[in-house]
Amino acid sequence: MSLGFRVVIPARYQSSRFPGKPLIELAGKTMLQHVWERACESGASHVVIATDDERIAGAADAFGADACMTADSHQSGTDRIAEVVERRGWHDDEIVLNLQGDEPLTPPRVLAQAAADLASWPSASIATLACRLADPARLEDPNVVKVVTDIDGFALYFSRAPIPYWREGRPADDCELPSLRHVGIYAYRGGFLKKYRQLAPAALERAERLEQLRALAHGYRIHVTEVDWLPAGGVDTREDVAAVEAALQRQFGQR
Repeated sequence: MSLGFRVVIPARYQSSRFPGKPLIELAGKTMLQHVWERACESGASHVVIATDDERIAGAADAFGADACMTADSHQSGTDRIAEVVERRGWHDDEIVLNLQGDEPLTPPRVLAQAAADLASWPSASIATLACRLADPARLEDPNVVKVVTDIDGFALYFSRAPIPYWREGRPADDCELPSLRHVGIYAYRGGFLKKYRQLAPAALERAERLEQLRALAHGYRIHVTEVDWLPAGGVDTREDVAAVEAALQRQFGQR
């Protein structure tokens, strides 16, 4: 029997860097539709687009997606997804994935992988992914989030700084402790999402600007699975559009 999980795609129209981003056209479709198609191809039992804007809800309806209107006051995608869980009355043991609305290049298989990982670790409230950071220069990049885990793969910490720190310098032949880049796909338990909205923001979360640190600071466990997929990049600014459109054509054969 296949694993049942749902995917929620948070999508905002207003963006300081790129207003209207979810509705830009890439290879003949809106970016929102591309992301929705990736989610549908993952094997999810249900895909919902969560938005606070009628234009996005209307576009979702036009290509057959289920859209849920949410408040315009949410500070993060996790908060928006939590509202969907409560509005739809989903059970505490539901597995709910967060797929960002500006990541149309996400391979569908990694969504299923994150869901399966959470199902395999009953003590985890969240599961997420990481890949090996092969380029040493990216270790210093604050836009590349790093993660360290315990021996069972549970996250100890996420940071924009280089972690772990090699006090004596890293051995050239070391392979026991790879540097891991966090891949921002999350699988949550429905019950955790209902509690998340009640958790006070943590000092670590504010310092690093990483919302997953709120869960760690409050004692919730995050399991991390290493994948061989390197994030291809999403659409953060208008300058990213051409590269992502070309990658869509190569990766998924979109015309």
